[in-house]
Amino acid sequence: MYRQVNKNNYRTKSKYRNKTKNYNGRTYDSIREANHAEELDWRIKAGEIREVIPQYKIELKVKGRHIANYYVDFKVIMADGSIQFHEVKGMVLPLWQIKWKLTEALIDEIEPGAELLVIK
Repeated sequence: MYRQVNKNNYRTKSKYRNKTKNYNGRTYDSIREANHAEELDWRIKAGEIREVIPQYKIELKVKGRHIANYYVDFKVIMADGSIQFHEVKGMVLPLWQIKWKLTEALIDEIEPGAELLVIK
């Protein structure tokens, strides 16, 4: 899959060799992420999940100071009202690791009782 066009007007490959995929009218950054979205839809139909919010923005703040924004792949609201954040990963990069650790440290302030899940 080609994603960018450079100044010479020819296409270059995706930096991480991921292939985008369309599912249910939305373009996902990877096939794995689109497949997970489909699985979540089936779980909604089965009654396990109440709502799924893709690309959910989490503001990471320490002592009231904004550090960064983190866009988790899916915020999942379960049928019982509990909340899960799903991150679908192929390649683990250092910046993601830092933001994930910060999110883990701040999760009780961001969304008390929420569960963080990495789907590989």
